[in-house]
Amino acid sequence: MTYITAAPGTHTAPIPLREIAPWAIFAGLIALLALYFVSTEQGAVAVFDGMYVHEFVHDARHLLGFPCH
Repeated sequence: MTYITAAPGTHTAPIPLREIAPWAIFAGLIALLALYFVSTEQGAVAVFDGMYVHEFVHDARHLLGFPCH
């Protein structure tokens, strides 16, 4: 037997920009912070003393093309 059912149309609810903007700004700041630690931390001016951050992101530096030696 074959049954034909009517499928209701799907409706996508729009997301207002003012709801997305704070999360987009937050994600951008986190991305910039991560880029800072991968690219420039343990350089001439460092936020943290020691080599902990350098060793933690060492492989990511080389993967992204940043020299560290």
